[in-house]
This record gives sequence, structure tokens and C-alpha cells, in this order.
Amino acid sequence: MVGFVIDAGILQALVVAVHANPYIARIASFLAAASGTWLMNRHYTFTVRHKATHTEWLRYVGFMVLGALVNYGAFALCITFLTLVRTRPWLGVAIGSVAGLGVNFTTSRLIFLHSSQASKLQ
Repeated sequence: MVGFVIDAGILQALVVAVHANPYIARIASFLAAASGTWLMNRHYTFTVRHKATHTEWLRYVGFMVLGALVNYGAFALCITFLTLVRTRPWLGVAIGSVAGLGVNFTTSRLIFLHSSQASKLQ
């Protein structure tokens, strides 16, 4: 939910306020949302206690790319073919988010469980 709010909010602002291309603006909104969910996941969902690293963030975003491809594909199809979504791009984010949700949760779980187990060994 947090990722959706960040993603949809930034995308809507970029498209409506500065008339950004929605396909390009979605890349920026995804990176912001992925960063926000990484922070939330490591602190609240999976309770990771070791210090955050750039490597962990890169690995997280790298794994999120799998879900993002599914998410972005659904979004792009909606923007391309649905007039309602072109005028309200946040709807495309919602549809894409549902499409990529399972992939993103599964990969997040793998990353943080692996990180937690590794930190216990140190």
C-alpha cells in the first residue's frame, strides 16, 4: 500500500503538474516507491536489525525489477489502450501494482530472510 501511494502520487504529480511523459515518469515513480518500500520492509515487515547498505538496496531494487516489469507492462498497456487511464494515470499504477504484487513480495521475502540469517551468523 505504501509503495502504491508513493508510486501513484509521484506519477500523478509529474504527469499533471509538469506534463511529463507518463511512460518516463513511471520509471522515476517506481524508483521512489521501491526505495520507500525497501525502508518500510526492512524496518517493519521483516524487522532487519543490521545496518542498511547500498548493496542491500541495489539487490532489493534488482529483485523488484522482476515485479516491476510485470507492473510496468500492465501499466503501459492500460495507458496505451484505456482513455480513462491516460487521464488518471494512478489507475494504471493500481492495475500494474496488483499485477506485480506477488512477484515483489516473494522476492522481498527471499532478500530479507537471507539478510537476517546472514546477520545472525556474524
